[in-house]
Formats: sequence, C-alpha cells, structure tokens
Amino acid sequence: MRLLIYVLFCFVTVGIFAQEKEYVTSSKTLKLMGTRFDITVVASNHDIGQINIDEATAEIRRIEALISSWVPDSETSMINRNAGIRPVKVSEEVFQLIDRAKQISELTDGAFDISIASIDKLWKFDGSMKNKPTKEELKKSIGKVGYRKIILNADDQTVFLSEKGMKISLGAIGKGYAADKAKELLVSKQVVGGIINAAGDLTTWGAKPDGDKWLIGIANPLSKDKIFSWLPVVESSVATSGNYEQYAIIDDVKYSHIIDPRTGIPANGVSSVSVFSKRAEDCDALATAVFIMGKEAGLSLIDQLPGTDVILVDSDNKVHKSSGIILESQP
Repeated sequence: MRLLIYVLFCFVTVGIFAQEKEYVTSSKTLKLMGTRFDITVVASNHDIGQINIDEATAEIRRIEALISSWVPDSETSMINRNAGIRPVKVSEEVFQLIDRAKQISELTDGAFDISIASIDKLWKFDGSMKNKPTKEELKKSIGKVGYRKIILNADDQTVFLSEKGMKISLGAIGKGYAADKAKELLVSKQVVGGIINAAGDLTTWGAKPDGDKWLIGIANPLSKDKIFSWLPVVESSVATSGNYEQYAIIDDVKYSHIIDPRTGIPANGVSSVSVFSKRAEDCDALATAVFIMGKEAGLSLIDQLPGTDVILVDSDNKVHKSSGIILESQP
C-alpha cells in the first residue's frame, strides 16, 4: 500500500518561470491499473486541460492492457501461462521494462523481484491471521521465486520463466512506469506543467499557473492525516511505501504486508520509505526495495545512486534521510 502523498497547491513565491499568459489547473481522479490516479495539468483553459487528461488516461490504459497480470491477454499474462513451457515473444517496450526490473533486482540483491507473484498467499493482512507460517511453509512458498529464473533473450526478444508455476507481476514498477509515459506524452504535446499521482507514485513537470513549485507533504506513518515534512518536487518523481494500513499483528508483533521475496517473511524495522529520483519507475521499485533492505542497507544503496534521495521512517518513528534531502516542517 502506497502512503498517501498530499499535493497541495500552496502559494509559495518561488517562481520557476514567468508565464506570458493566463493558465489554469485542470484535475481528474480515475481508477486505473486497479488503483487511484490523480492527474493534474496546467492548460490555457479547462476544456483543453480535460482533453490533455483524456490523452494521458488513454496512454495509461494502453500500458495497463500491455502489462497487467489481471488482463488475460496481456503480455505479462502470456508469459505467466507459458512458465516452464516455452519462451514468449513480447514487444520491445515490455522486454525493456522487464530487463530494467531485473537490473534493479541485481542492484538490490533480490530485495526487489517481480517474480514474487509466485509466492503462496501464506500471509493475510485483514486481521484474520493468528499464527505465523511454519519454516516448511515459507520454504515451499518461495520455491518458485527468483529473478534469475526469468530468462531474457535479446536477439529473439523473448521472456521465459524457467519453472512451471512461476509468475511475474509488474505491479511494483508498472504504476511508476505508466506515470512516466503519461508525463512523456503530455510534455511532447507542449503541456507546460502538471502532476500525475499513481497512488503515491508521483511525477511532476513545469510549475503551477502562478509559477510556484509543486509541493508535496509526506504523511506521518503514525497518523496519515499529519504531515511531518514538505518538499518541492521540480521536474522529478517520488514514491512512498509504508505499512500503516496493511499489516498483521501476531503475538504482539506487527508484520508489514511488504514481503521479502528472498525469505517469504514480511519486512520489519521500517514504517515508511519515500524515494526521490528523476523517473517514477525507479522511485516505485526502489521504495519497495529499500523498505525490505532496511535502514542501513537501504540508505547505503541510495547514497550510491546519483540523483536519487530517500526519507526513511523507522519502526521507532525516527526520521532518516540521504544527504540531498532538506526537511521543511512548513509549506
């Protein structure tokens, strides 16, 4: 579950560019890719703004049809149906996205892994779970998981899951990718500014009609209605992962719904992670990975990635950040 990221249209005089004519913001909230998308654009009038939003929506729906494992004839579904049987030829777009997902798996030592879709549903985060899975159940559950079992053939442009029963899901990278592609489309159509927020995977460009920066507020994981930090997001992206809504409490221990694909055990020690980078796709995947890796390993990784920063709140509600982050308590 992505933490709520508040996007406030605050009047902070830090102009980015001078507008030569009057602009307005047009916004729309839709359910796309099984989640909430909030799309806001800066346009010369509301009618044009709504046309721009419709164009962005069509692009997101195109990507959903291509990569969603819930769509029976998507390329992802075809890959899953042929696990352990044969390689599946896919579009260059899907091939490259899966290739990038595998690269992030390598980078994070498997903390991010799209083959986690193969894992058995041993954990339930609806309040009904009373006992932890046994070691034997966990071992069996992760038996089909492993990004190295995803075989890519660049010459034939095929994807092959090497074992029957394997599955992949692009859910932990796909919403960010869709936001990036919708932004790319709108920028190509000379839309001067906007925000695309895919359930917490957020990307921006340009500025508000008055020239001010887009500001986001990061919610306190102990109280999602309270903001502990305000940050400008300029031509950039952010994604947040957290455990404040979906979790299980067993023997007085809180278990996050974010599961380590290497062990089958929920990650612990972290309450929320917000990653800032150029692309929402990268933020989407890295937020999940850092949550699983934990404070020390996660911060160390982000510090090695140029143009990437993180805010991490640990299970004691202490805030940790990379060197490029300056926290502001007021917008």
